Amino acid sequence: MTAPANQDAPRKRLLASIHDVSPRFECEVDALAERLSGHLGTGRFAMLVIPDHWRGAPLAGNAAFQARLRQWADMGIEMFLHGWCHKDETPADQGLAGFKGKHMTAGEGEFLNLPHDQALARMREGKALVEDILGRPVTGFIAPAWLYGPGAHQAMGDVGFALAEDHMKVWRPQTGEVLAKGPVITWASRSKARIRSSLWFSALARQALPATRTVRVAVHPGDTTVPALLRSIDKTLARFAKSHAPARYASLTGPASLF
Repeated sequence: MTAPANQDAPRKRLLASIHDVSPRFECEVDALAERLSGHLGTGRFAMLVIPDHWRGAPLAGNAAFQARLRQWADMGIEMFLHGWCHKDETPADQGLAGFKGKHMTAGEGEFLNLPHDQALARMREGKALVEDILGRPVTGFIAPAWLYGPGAHQAMGDVGFALAEDHMKVWRPQTGEVLAKGPVITWASRSKARIRSSLWFSALARQALPATRTVRVAVHPGDTTVPALLRSIDKTLARFAKSHAPARYASLTGPASLF
């Protein structure tokens, strides 16, 4: 006789997110939210909110976009703080930090080189602003371009964020406990070479990652400008929606609850 399956065992999770949520990209975010909802269901993904994108698109004072954020949150969409301005204002030109800043992002590694006191101030101010708008806590903090320096790591623990994420994992900033492992599937639109490489990687991921317990997919406003990227996003979401249940990031910190 076959033993019954463990009903308490966590199912495979699909965590999807829209990055760079800002008044500057409202139309693009709308389009991506509609696309993700079509594959995953209404509200079954996260949004990463920037308080003031490149210091030219502030949430403060923008009542209309604040109302949109509340509407999205009321639909069940998780909200993360995504830096403060998304711009690297303290760029390094040497060492590993210089390499990451030059090759892994286009001047947007905001928290890669920030000293602790500045990282702490931006996180605290951003968290307070977004939570005041939403009327509820943010789910966590995800640095622009998934790049963190020592000051950012320390500051996240000081602020008490429940979750953080980089290219390869999701973890608890206060303890360092890793909650999910594996590469995030994302796309890049800023050059033909990056478009080709992200199309190649997403195709590989659709073949290589179905057995992974937690799959993460992240999309950006720029993806909406490249039809080939949108087709790849559709294929990827359709593939993993068959094998993984859309889940909340918060489910990683407690019981294996899904939507």
